[in-house]
Amino acid sequence: MLPLALPPRPPDKQSGALMRNAPAQPKKLPAKKKKLTDRTLQALKPAPSGTRYTMWDTETAAFGVRVTDKGRRTFIVMRRLPGERDPVRCVLGGYPDMTLKEARERADEVRADLKKGIDPREKAEKQQREAARRRRDTFAGVAEEFIKRHVSKLRTAHEVEAAIRRDLVSHWGARPITNITRSDVIELLEEIIDRGDGKRRGHVSYAAHHALSYARKLFNWAIARDIYGLDASPCDRVSAKELIGAKEMRKRVLSDDEIRLVWRATAEVGYPFGPFVRMLLVTGQRRREVSETSWGEIGLADGLWTIPASRMKGNAAHEVPLPPLAVALLKGLPKFQGGAFLFSTTGGQVPINGFSKAKMRIDKAIAEHGQIEPWTFHDLRRTMRTRLSALPIMDEVKELMIAHRRPGLHQVYDQHSFREEKRCGFELWAQRLLEIVEPPPTNVIPLRA
Repeated sequence: MLPLALPPRPPDKQSGALMRNAPAQPKKLPAKKKKLTDRTLQALKPAPSGTRYTMWDTETAAFGVRVTDKGRRTFIVMRRLPGERDPVRCVLGGYPDMTLKEARERADEVRADLKKGIDPREKAEKQQREAARRRRDTFAGVAEEFIKRHVSKLRTAHEVEAAIRRDLVSHWGARPITNITRSDVIELLEEIIDRGDGKRRGHVSYAAHHALSYARKLFNWAIARDIYGLDASPCDRVSAKELIGAKEMRKRVLSDDEIRLVWRATAEVGYPFGPFVRMLLVTGQRRREVSETSWGEIGLADGLWTIPASRMKGNAAHEVPLPPLAVALLKGLPKFQGGAFLFSTTGGQVPINGFSKAKMRIDKAIAEHGQIEPWTFHDLRRTMRTRLSALPIMDEVKELMIAHRRPGLHQVYDQHSFREEKRCGFELWAQRLLEIVEPPPTNVIPLRA
């Protein structure tokens, strides 16, 4: 007995709605043939609304132009791969962005590939992947990954990234990383050494040392990843001491007159870099430790600044008891709604940067009142520590004031914070600093305690 035929299922209302709302495909009109010329292409009229048609070329086989109802003209090639039933349609490009001559040449290449059994679409994807790999394997591409995956985690990420971009990427950026040789590294270092005049020789020497150090680390990191085809570092057997010279310990300490000139210039420069430089000189902390300070670290009521371990060079939290001079300086800073950072040009959203330009502004203000030997922001920290030696402060406390690690087992077994001892030290230094920048009249004799 034959099974009964089931009645047709009524159309589902929901699926019917989806069918009605789906975008309609343009209806294909019968194809035409004509010798394609620029005049012919320009004279092609748009297809009727909702349709499209193809004008095949009588000169080049399987080559034509597809025209939409918007008048858009696109060159195509349609041909079967050997042994395949359905033809492959390859889009070559739009007219007039692609000329007719370029389209014919490209059509010849596509037909030749199809004849060999090569799908032009797969070939194009492979070429795109190869181009992406070549871009990835340039020095600039590797440097971006190095900055993203390694440098960004460093405490000094901003300085390291700036140096890599300035001294390395600008020089080797477009070159494949595997093509950079030892002679290229030496040439780069010599260029860094040779730039600038004699007054900046020490600074440039440090830049060359840093450039070599960052390049060495970057190449070793790339080798460890084992995806860039790099087997050896071009920095191997490049001796910094022989090529650049040994690093010279910087010993610059500002005199009383120079401190006075810097202090006066900071008043003229104003916020944010004026108070920032004064804070460097009052507290003796490092540049980034001061510039990236947030209001959450400051306790004005108890006069205590606590720098978290994540921002300290030694990865240990550091307390800075603030003398009245520092507290007054901080109370004079603007507070921005929703802004976290003390020193900022973005309403407290981002801490200050652009230190080189700021330094130039300060030097310009100094030059209007007197002469000063070249100096750096870090010289202020050295100046402060040197002046502490002339004050009645224990040597151990002096080192703790500027967050130097305690020697040997002291840092393990002696957990005393020395907060009050440091507070006394900062107050003594602030008093001495005020005597330098605001000296009393010559007819006033200070009384000894």
